[in-house]
Amino acid sequence: MTRSRRLHPAWAVAAVAFVALVGAAGFRATPGVLLHPLHAEFGWPLATISAAVSVNLMLYGLTAPFAAALMDRFGIRRVVAGALVLVALGSGLTVMMSASWQLILCWGVLVGLGTGSMALAFVATVTGRWFVRRRGLVTGVLTAGGATGQLVFLPLIAVLVRDHGWRVAALVVAGAALAVVPLVVWLLREHPADLGLPAYGAIEVLPPAPPARGAAARAIGALTAAARTRPFWLLAGGFAICGATTNGLVGTHFVPAAHDHGMPETTAAGLLALVGIFDIAGTVASGWLTDRMDSRLLLGAYYALRGASLLVLPGLFADTAQPSMLVFIVFYGLDWVATVPPTVALCREYFGASGAVVFGWVFAAHQIGAAVAATGAGLVRDQLGDYALAWYAAGALSIGAAGLSLLLRRRQPVPVPVAVPVAAAPRAWSYRG
Repeated sequence: MTRSRRLHPAWAVAAVAFVALVGAAGFRATPGVLLHPLHAEFGWPLATISAAVSVNLMLYGLTAPFAAALMDRFGIRRVVAGALVLVALGSGLTVMMSASWQLILCWGVLVGLGTGSMALAFVATVTGRWFVRRRGLVTGVLTAGGATGQLVFLPLIAVLVRDHGWRVAALVVAGAALAVVPLVVWLLREHPADLGLPAYGAIEVLPPAPPARGAAARAIGALTAAARTRPFWLLAGGFAICGATTNGLVGTHFVPAAHDHGMPETTAAGLLALVGIFDIAGTVASGWLTDRMDSRLLLGAYYALRGASLLVLPGLFADTAQPSMLVFIVFYGLDWVATVPPTVALCREYFGASGAVVFGWVFAAHQIGAAVAATGAGLVRDQLGDYALAWYAAGALSIGAAGLSLLLRRRQPVPVPVAVPVAAAPRAWSYRG
């Protein structure tokens, strides 16, 4: 008897995760568009507004390792749904703010916690549970979800801000995040074993480990063990520079920097949206390459090429989008978060079962670097009158990150203890499909 082949449910889970990441990405795309409108309305210095962005970026990173542990404890569905509600709440409440501390609370704390719970540790958790084959490719596609959110929302937000004011834009983002919640609750599954299936590419149904208590203790324990190893610091250092040179600097300050040279904000926002388009292609291609090549060499190449592009950027700004700027956008966009799939793969290689949680800490370093760059670039602009020094420093740091990546060596996975209740695991069984 012939049995018809059906699409593995892992692909449906990946699709829902992609949509959730797109919904969360909307608010992260707005800071660069809102810097000047908030400055014009409230008179706050750019450094003050950038500080709120820094809090957002910092919490976005620091939440990630705890969110990965919370997903193991309470389930992906609950954590992601709650995170989307936090994003909507933080975005919606900004329309009532009148002081800079309220901006930090809403834009920084609430949205930072919400988006951090759906950060790249979420990607690592989904791919680790549901995929054995195509894991690198799916990691690339899900990582590109953030770029897709930027692509969808950024030009729209720029037009809304121009035509209707920044408050309408903030409410649109809040509504988009809320709209994703029912989809997550309805379709996002926890483990393939819940459906009596193996992960995609596996041959056995492996029952999930019993829920671990003490998510915070598990996250701290993973950090303590990983921090004793050289690979962790090399990965964290390189990823901190990655954050500084992407969403910390370019994502936050590209639009105001272009505006300083006479370019309309809507045009500059459109250029960042193009970065999002090419980032999708670059990140998916990086995932495909990660399944086939040494991740250390990939990281070294990505960081070196990014550094070269940032070093030439200050000379490309003009009042219109010149062909040279468009070449930069294509080149830089292909490299935007192409670093993620090989970094996730290296965390799995070095730290085994705790790879997703350890990657959460590596990603926290990414966001710390982003936070420092967001505030630092704002200070450079306030003190020197332009961003040139920030671009040159970012280019030099990226080339340094390439060196850190090439210092990584092939080695056996480093055992990192995972705090789980001691219990006899049910016997795995074969799936015969």
